Amino acid sequence: MIERMSKVDTAWLRMDTESNLMMIVGVWTIRPRITLAQLRERVEARLLQYTRFRQKVVEDALGAQWVEDEDFQISRHVVQEVLLPMRGQSQLETLKERVGELAAQPLDPNHPLWQFQIIEDLDGASYLIARIHHCIADGIALISVMLSITDGGKAPPKRQQQPRDDQDWLTDTVLKPFSDMTVKAIGLAGAGAGKSIATMINPPHPLDSSVEMARMGYQAVSDVAAFALMPDDSHTRLKGKPGASKRVAWDNGLPLDEVKAVSKALNTSINDVLLACVAGAIGAYLRDKGDDPSGQEIRAMVPVNLRPLEKAYQLGNRFGLVPLVLPIGIANPVERLYAVRARMQELKGSFQPIMAFGLLSVAGLLIKPVQHAMLNIFAKKATAVMTNVPGPAQALKFCGSEVERVMFWVPQSGDIGMGVSILTYAGKVQFGLITDSGLCPDPEAIIERFAPEFEKLLWLALMLPWGEDAV
Repeated sequence: MIERMSKVDTAWLRMDTESNLMMIVGVWTIRPRITLAQLRERVEARLLQYTRFRQKVVEDALGAQWVEDEDFQISRHVVQEVLLPMRGQSQLETLKERVGELAAQPLDPNHPLWQFQIIEDLDGASYLIARIHHCIADGIALISVMLSITDGGKAPPKRQQQPRDDQDWLTDTVLKPFSDMTVKAIGLAGAGAGKSIATMINPPHPLDSSVEMARMGYQAVSDVAAFALMPDDSHTRLKGKPGASKRVAWDNGLPLDEVKAVSKALNTSINDVLLACVAGAIGAYLRDKGDDPSGQEIRAMVPVNLRPLEKAYQLGNRFGLVPLVLPIGIANPVERLYAVRARMQELKGSFQPIMAFGLLSVAGLLIKPVQHAMLNIFAKKATAVMTNVPGPAQALKFCGSEVERVMFWVPQSGDIGMGVSILTYAGKVQFGLITDSGLCPDPEAIIERFAPEFEKLLWLALMLPWGEDAV
């Protein structure tokens, strides 16, 4: 069976550069350990139920096609990894170094664009390193896929996996009445956008329709103009021309209950608290390097899901991008938190996620040099790509063992040299960082500052009045 790749997925396929490969990289910590044979058996039984993971990519004059790989071999895609620590290097340090190497190593274009590496035994646990090209699916869809291969999970029937092209998706999302879930999904970037489109399509009164259409038209034009006229991002040591070497880091996680308590006490969202910690950690890192970030802000391009979550199994890419400003120059943690909240409020009602999706659709039709020039517009406006994904509330089981930790890293497009990943899993909030080795050779120095930044907010929240008499 041959399928035409959607324009947006084609854009992600062609976005690979020597500096930035468009792979989503993840690591599972599984305890007690599992074997290579167990992993291959599970992958064959579950993952390969998704036809996309048996298909290779064949490019042509019109874009690209998904074609069944007649030479598919599980031994090529699920392989054993052996770590050999250097003298004075811990096994964990060796693991992080290897993940960074794999993040910069291209997948074989002659076969399906994914690979799993398993380290069978490291301190009594197994580590599963997954690399999947972004043209197969976005992060939300891959969470759905990975859940389906855990104990008790199940892939959807093949007849439900029929791909939808960009026009079908845009028709379903914009020209047909919105479901509550779709409105909520777009509401992640701005509740006003979803509500406005829904009101336009199902107006209570004809006059309301005309007014809303005019308001939406003005908002859309304003968003396009604002993005085009947006100045390039602030120059810091984290921004520049990346090379071909990557480094990764991750932390031990923050208790989700404590993050919720702080957000409630300070009257902000959980997302505001986490983003304030990210901004504070980056600012502190720059100060420790002798730089003065006072008054500086950097932008992070943030993916926003644009499809109902129950359709994530259909794979492909269905998300937009919004530029979020991080006030790294504000040292006061409370002032920084409320600055982040104000920035998030500014995004409400924005059409930028849908606009970005449309730009990617157009980019998928262009020749590669023009596409890269177009996509570098995004890179000039931002220092990092950042994503925040809600994972399962309870720890997963895999082949009878517990998945203790789930971590992943997002790819960076163009000349962006940093990716920040936030994942909520099993009662903890995990931070992950991937950086260009030349721009930031020590990402762990940023990661280790997340917890102290959160602790500042936690202590301030604990100092607030408690009880019914509290104001």
